Amino acid sequence: MPLTKYNFKPGIDREGTDFSNEGGWFDVNLVRFRKSFPEKIGGWIKEQISTYLGTGRALHAWVALGGTKYLGLGTTLKYYVKDGSSFYDVTPIRETTAAGDVTFAAVDGDATLTITDASHGANQNDFVTYSGAATLGGLITADVLNQEYQIATVPTANTYTIEAKDTDGDEVTANSSDSGNGGSSTVGVYQINVGLDEYVAGSGYGAGTWGAGAFGAASALAASNQLRLWTHDNFGEDLLINPRAGGIYYWVEDNGTSVRAKSLSDLSGSNLPPLYALQVIVSDIDRHVIALGADPLNTAGDARTGVLDPMFICWCDQEVVTEWEPKYTNTAGSLRLSAGSQIVGGLRSRQETLVWTDDALYSLKFIGPPYTFGANLINQGVGLMAPKAAINAPPGVFWMDRSGFYLYTGSVARVPCGVHSYVFDDLNQGQSFKIFAFLNRQFNEVGWYYPSGSSTEIDRFVTYNYQEQVWSYGILTRYAWLDEGVQPFPRATGTDTYNYIYKHETGNDADGSPMDNVYIETSDFTLDQSGNNFTFMHQAIPDILFTGDGGSDQVINFVLKMRNYPNETFTTESTSTVTASTTKLNLRGRARQAVVRLESDDDADAEARLGVGWRLGTMRLNTRPDGRR
Repeated sequence: MPLTKYNFKPGIDREGTDFSNEGGWFDVNLVRFRKSFPEKIGGWIKEQISTYLGTGRALHAWVALGGTKYLGLGTTLKYYVKDGSSFYDVTPIRETTAAGDVTFAAVDGDATLTITDASHGANQNDFVTYSGAATLGGLITADVLNQEYQIATVPTANTYTIEAKDTDGDEVTANSSDSGNGGSSTVGVYQINVGLDEYVAGSGYGAGTWGAGAFGAASALAASNQLRLWTHDNFGEDLLINPRAGGIYYWVEDNGTSVRAKSLSDLSGSNLPPLYALQVIVSDIDRHVIALGADPLNTAGDARTGVLDPMFICWCDQEVVTEWEPKYTNTAGSLRLSAGSQIVGGLRSRQETLVWTDDALYSLKFIGPPYTFGANLINQGVGLMAPKAAINAPPGVFWMDRSGFYLYTGSVARVPCGVHSYVFDDLNQGQSFKIFAFLNRQFNEVGWYYPSGSSTEIDRFVTYNYQEQVWSYGILTRYAWLDEGVQPFPRATGTDTYNYIYKHETGNDADGSPMDNVYIETSDFTLDQSGNNFTFMHQAIPDILFTGDGGSDQVINFVLKMRNYPNETFTTESTSTVTASTTKLNLRGRARQAVVRLESDDDADAEARLGVGWRLGTMRLNTRPDGRR
């Protein structure tokens, strides 16, 4: 028989069986579709050698008026502003003690120090910096004490422990001479409470730290018992930041990276700002700071209740970040949504701010005095999967709900998805708040990183090419993403031995190592159109363009698998190596159905797989009838 061309439909479709998707692709990892054909995704490298503390779950880039490019990074433990190649800790301060309120106690032969500070309000893993402390008399010197520490344990409301260290971070063990208490001049500066790295429900058992409150007792929504997610936005060249269910803080660019962000309540002229919020957004053009899920004013209107209302929205006076009291002379105000039980997230879009509850989508638009903003219910019955599960893209706003993927372009439409079951049937619903959406504009892609059913942390992603309307997916751990814009190339946070920011779509490798397990596999296709006869396959002409920087050493494996019945186990008939000079492959296999798998991961030496990039075209197969038995 003559050579037969095989053009497989673009995109992954797993909504049926292997055989029902004949003529398409069925399985994939780290491969995208471009111009209808598969290609290996771009590589990534560490952006710099500097690391940060905690899991980085939020990225935000902006440019100051003087041209300085900044990157904001919110982690489970800290908030950083990156300037150049360095991270600067601007985490807000919760409390500064009076001199002498903090005392130390050491035990001979132990590095653990017990600190006494009445009603300290600290949680395990919080950070505190001491100053003015005197030596305890032995190895626990003033230099050991007067530095930043992370709190190890919190035995009581008045005590906690730290592990003594020198200025290089090495453990210091007390001796018998360490009998002092640090003197009467010690000051403790406590950073805001850290959040959780695992999601727990907002009330009842499991909310907050172990042992906090009675079994089954309700736990108020608070930053310390929430998965630590940050939102951030610019007010001019300055930065607003908000840990979910925590306070709203303001970082002033003119003060420099050595000065921490301050609470809105601490700013000069501040008048009744929210004490807590689920998210902060700066509205477009009219420049109001909007707090989603904030604490309302009391009935007298002269103070905040201090109790977060998850459906309440308020905003400051236009262009005045410190003025939040509604007056007839300003545009400050508030409203409350009704559909749903809590605001999950919001997103600034084209001439409107979109706000999702767990059961609805609202459009918040500037309408001018006296109401300032109006909220219109766009859709009820479709909410938002996670606070960061929505993303702006050229066609509109895409988001992920518990029932599927959606697009908003003025109205709501469900996005047809060929991998719906693959994603939602293997999704850790208990950690779904970690899901975040991302945009990769260069390749016309939106996508979502999510935790699979066997993981408590993000370990997979799914992508949608909105121009070609095709889906793909892969296995990769990332915690936050920022598309190119202020800086070239997308950035993402990930983990290695330490935490790094990675620059994506650069090169073809995984930070200097070959990408592991890169492949794409077809659905079953019949070799004889009737499906009755056996067919003998004996030759393939691959159409593979090598695009990487690995030179002539680039290789990809062509794997042929065959079977006679849809439920039968595959037999791997051959695995052939394809290089840039390969013209044809000699195969040998006999069956009714076949699957072709292309992969650039094998047992070869890792160095031989560096720099490999490839793009597939139209393959041709040479077959002949081989009878029915």
